[in-house]
Amino acid sequence: MIASWAYKDQLSSPSAAGAQVSAMASRHPNEAGDAAAAATATESVPGFFSSDLRRHEDLKNMLDSSKDGLKLEAMKRIIGMIAKGKDASELFPAVVKNVVSKNLEVKKLVYVYLVRYAEEQQDLALLSISTFQRALRDPNQLIRASALRVLSSIRVPVIVPIMMLAIKDAVSDMSPYVRKTAAHAIPKLYRLDPDQKEQLVEVIEKLLADKTTLVVGSAVMAFDEVCPERIDLVHRNYRKLCNLLVDVEEWGQVEIILMLTRYARTQFVDPNASSSAAAADDDAGQSVVDDDDDRGPAIDPDLRLLLRNCKPLLQSRNSAVVMAVAQLYYHLAPRAEVALVVKSLIRLLRSHREIQTVVLSNIATMSTRCRGLFEPFLRSFFVRSSDPTHIKLLKLEVLTNLAGETNVPVILREFQTYVASSDTEFVAATIQSIGRCASTIPEVADTCLNGLVALLSNRNEAVVAESVVVIKKLLQMKPSEHRDIIGHMAKLMDNITVPMARASILWLLGEYADRVPKIAPDVLRKVAKTFIQEEDIVKLQALNLASKLYLTNSKQTKLLTQYVFSLAKYDPNYDIRDRVRFLRQLVMPQGDSGGVLHKHAKKFLLASKPAPVLQSKFEDRDHYQIGSLSHFINAKANGYQELPDFPEVAPDTSVRNVEVPSVWQETKSSKKKKQVVKKKSFYSETDSSHSADESSSGSSDGSSDEETGSGSGSGSDDSEESGVGESSDESGSDDSRVNGTADVKNAENSSSSSSSGSEESDASSSASEAPAVKPKKPPASRSNLDLLLDLDDMSTVPVAATLQPMSALTATSATVVGRPEAPRFVAVSTPAYVPSEWRELLNKVSGAGLVISCRFTRTPHLFSPKMASVEVTLANHGDEDLPGVRISDRLGPGVSEVRGIASEPLAVGATRHATLGIDFGDSTQPVTLEVVVENGARHTLTLQPPVGEMLRPVRISRDEFVAQQGKLRGMNEHSCSLEKIPDMVEEVRQRVHRAANVLAIEDEQPGWVRFAGQTLASGSLVLVTVHLAQGLARATLTVNCDKMIVGSMLMRELRAALS
Repeated sequence: MIASWAYKDQLSSPSAAGAQVSAMASRHPNEAGDAAAAATATESVPGFFSSDLRRHEDLKNMLDSSKDGLKLEAMKRIIGMIAKGKDASELFPAVVKNVVSKNLEVKKLVYVYLVRYAEEQQDLALLSISTFQRALRDPNQLIRASALRVLSSIRVPVIVPIMMLAIKDAVSDMSPYVRKTAAHAIPKLYRLDPDQKEQLVEVIEKLLADKTTLVVGSAVMAFDEVCPERIDLVHRNYRKLCNLLVDVEEWGQVEIILMLTRYARTQFVDPNASSSAAAADDDAGQSVVDDDDDRGPAIDPDLRLLLRNCKPLLQSRNSAVVMAVAQLYYHLAPRAEVALVVKSLIRLLRSHREIQTVVLSNIATMSTRCRGLFEPFLRSFFVRSSDPTHIKLLKLEVLTNLAGETNVPVILREFQTYVASSDTEFVAATIQSIGRCASTIPEVADTCLNGLVALLSNRNEAVVAESVVVIKKLLQMKPSEHRDIIGHMAKLMDNITVPMARASILWLLGEYADRVPKIAPDVLRKVAKTFIQEEDIVKLQALNLASKLYLTNSKQTKLLTQYVFSLAKYDPNYDIRDRVRFLRQLVMPQGDSGGVLHKHAKKFLLASKPAPVLQSKFEDRDHYQIGSLSHFINAKANGYQELPDFPEVAPDTSVRNVEVPSVWQETKSSKKKKQVVKKKSFYSETDSSHSADESSSGSSDGSSDEETGSGSGSGSDDSEESGVGESSDESGSDDSRVNGTADVKNAENSSSSSSSGSEESDASSSASEAPAVKPKKPPASRSNLDLLLDLDDMSTVPVAATLQPMSALTATSATVVGRPEAPRFVAVSTPAYVPSEWRELLNKVSGAGLVISCRFTRTPHLFSPKMASVEVTLANHGDEDLPGVRISDRLGPGVSEVRGIASEPLAVGATRHATLGIDFGDSTQPVTLEVVVENGARHTLTLQPPVGEMLRPVRISRDEFVAQQGKLRGMNEHSCSLEKIPDMVEEVRQRVHRAANVLAIEDEQPGWVRFAGQTLASGSLVLVTVHLAQGLARATLTVNCDKMIVGSMLMRELRAALS
C-alpha cells in the first residue's frame, strides 16, 4: 500500500527534478549543466524498488566533473557517509581517479577515503602506487603523511619493499607529523611480513631516539607491537622518556607509562622487599607521603625519576592517563607512596558510568591488598539511587573490602538501607556483603546474624532466600550456639520457593540433625510430598537428608527414606538416578558385597566439614596488571603481556647513562677548524670583546633551537658540527685560558650558532681574529675547578655579563645572539634585596639530631652562572659527633644539576655554613638533595624554588624596556588587577624586590614602576610593570616573558606580595 502510493506520487510529479534544476541554475549558472545531467539521470530511473540500480549516481557525476568545487562537495558528502557508518565502497573507482587532483583539500579527503577502503579494494589501489610514491615527496607534510598512511593500508605482500623504503625515508623527514605516521605504519608492515623485523627494529631504534614529543608516543607503540622483548633499546632513552612524559599527548602518555612499567619491573629491585606487607598496609592509610620523603625506603634514582615525573599526570583530565599512573604506582612504588593516587582515582568516580566501572573494578582489587588507602574516603563509595546496578555492585564490593573494626558500624547502617531497595540483584549482593562482614569481623558476627534472621520475615521472597543461604554459611562457624535459628529456618520451608534457599535449609537439617532430632524427620516428610515438583538441587539435598537421617535415626525414618529413594529411582534427571543408586548401596546395602562400605557410611556422610571462607571475587585478580583488559574481564585477553617479576639483584645501572662529549675535545676540534677557515677581521678589538660577551647571553636561543630542530635528520647534524667551530672562533683566542664555567658556556653557545644565518657566522668568525694576546695552553693535569680558581689568568678573560659589578652598568651592554633586533641590557651581580628568611629542610627528629636550613642569596654561583646560590647551614643538635656530612653532587642527563658540599665532620652543637649550586632549568619542580653522613645515615631533602629566585637582575633603559615589551605580547603577556596595594612607589619597589630578584629601572613617568630581570638557565628576558591608578588603592600588574609558565607563576607570586 505504502509502496504503491509512493510510486504513484513519483510518476505524478515528473517536473520536480526540472524545477530543482531551474532553481539551481538561477543561483549557480556554471553548475547548471552538471545538475541537469544529474536530474536527467534521476528521471530516467522509474520505479520505487529500482532506484538502487543507480545509487550514488549524483556523487559519481560530481566526482567526474572538471570543477574542484563539485569534487570537494562530493568528497565531503562521502566522508560524512563513512562517519555515519554507511557503506561507500561502491564509489571507490570514482574516488581513486581524483588522487591526482591538484586541489589540496580534495586530495586530503581522497586520502582519508582511501585509508578506509584501500584494504578492501586492493587491486584498484595498486593502480595508484606511483601516485602515492610521488606524493611522498610533496612539499606539504599532510600530503606526505596521508600518502604513507594509504600506502601502509594496502595489505599486499608485493609492495612490502616499497613500504619499507617509504618508512625509512619518512623516519628522517623534517616534519614530526610524518615521522609519527611512519611509526604508525611500522606495525602494519610487521603484521604483513614478519620477516622484516630486523630492519624494522633499526627504524624503531632511530624513532626512540627522537626528541620530539609528537613522535615519542608513536615510537613506543611501534616498539610494543614489534619488539617488546628488546629492552636494550630503552636503556639509553629511559631518562629522556621520563622527562618528556609530561609534554607528550595523552594517548602517548598511556603507551609510555605502560611500557616503562614493564621496563622498571625488569631493571629495579622491589622497593617493598625489605618491609613487611602488613606494616606497609597499615602505614599506607595513615598519611600521604611525598615521593621524595626520606621516610620511604631508599630506591634507585632512575625509578625515583620515573615516579616523580608521573606524579603531575595524576591531575590529567584524561582518565586513561590517571589510571595508567595509578597502576604504575601500585606495581612499582613503595607502599607508603601508593596513597598519592587515591584522590585522583576518587575524582574519576564523578565521570561517566563507563569510566566509573573500570575505576571501581581496579579500586576493588587494590582495596583487597591495601585496605588503608581508601578508608578515609569511605563515603565516596556510598551507593546512590541513580547508580546503575553494576555500579552499585562494585561500590558494594569496595565497601565490604574496606570494612574493619572501626568503620563497620557505619557500613552496616548503610547496608540496612540497601536491603530495602527495589533492585533484587543489589539486595541479594548486600545480604552477601553482610555475611562477609560477619565472617571477617568476629565482633559483629552475632549482630549480623540477628539482622539476617530478622530478614527472614521480610515480604520479599528474594531477600528471605538470600538470607537463608548466607545464614547457612555463618552457622557452620558456630552451629552449637544457634540451635534455635536452625529450627526457625526449618519452619520457613512451607513458604520459601526459591530452590537455593530450600536446598540450604535441607543441608543444614541434614548436617546438624542430631541438634534438631524432632524437626528434621518432619521436614523430610513434607519434602517427600512435593519431591516430584522440586528442582534438581532440592532433590539432591533431599536425598542427602534422607541418607543422614537413616544413619542417625533409622527406626523413625527408614520407611520415609525408602519412599524418597524410590521416587528418585525413576526421576528424569540421570544425576539424581545415579545419586540414589550410590546412596542406596551406601546406607541400605543388599547382600554381602555392600557390607564393607556400609561400615564407613557415617564417615562419608557425617564427617565434620570446614566453615566456608567468604572472600571477595576480586581477591585473585591481582595477578593481572591493574587497569588492563585482562584484569577487567578476569581472563587473559589476546595480546596481554604478563607483568614481569622484580629481579632479586638490580642489573647494571650504567646502561642508562648517555655519553656526553667532553668540553675540551670540542674546543680542540674547533681550533683545528679555525686554522683551516681564517678570515681577516675589520672589527676593532673592543667590538670583538663585545661579541665574546654577547655569546654568553645567547644560550637561551640555542636551547630553543635544539628543541625545535631535533628531528631535522642528517642535515641538522652537519650544521651543528659547523656551528661548533664558528662559536669557538667567535669568543676569540682568549678563551683558551678561560675557566670551566666559560668553557661550559661556549659549548652551549655552539648549539645556538647552528641556527643563525650565514651572515652572523661570517661576522662572528671574522670578529674572532681581532688582535689579542695569545694565551698559553692549559696543562692537561689541571681540572676545570683548578682553572676556575686560577686568579692569575683572570686579567685576560672577558668578564661574563652575569659577573659584572654595578659600576660597569653604563659602560657595557649585552646582546642576545640569534635575534635581528636583540635587546641591549646588562646583567648585574649585586641584588637589590637579599632574603634573610631561612627555610628548614631537615628537622631534628627526621635527621636524628641533624638540622639543615637554607636561604637563597641571589648571587651568581662560582661554578656556573646558570646556577642559583643556596646558602645552607648544618647544625648538630644530637648527642654524638657526626664523622662527616656532605650533600652529594648530582650530574647527568634527566636531572637538575646540583653542586653539593664536601664532607666535613660536625661536632655536637657545632654549626657549618656552605653554599650549594643548583641549576633549576627554569622549572619550579622540586629538586631532590641527598645528604650522606659517614656513619651510614642518608637523608633525602626536597627543595622547591620560588620563581622569583630563578632570576637575575638586569639593567635596561626605559626605551629598550618598552620596545621589548611590545615584542612580548599575546601569550607571552600576563596581567591582573591588584586591590589594596600601597600607593607609595618606594613601597611597591621594596615588595617586588623581596618577592623576585629583579631590578627597578629609572623611570620618570609618574604612576609607572618597571622592573627587569633574566632567567638563570635560558637567559630569557623578564619584564614586570606595575601601573598605579592615581588616587585609588588599585593597580595593574603585567609580566612579559617568552617563558609562559615562568611569567604566569611570577605574576601569581607578585600579586600575592603586593596585595
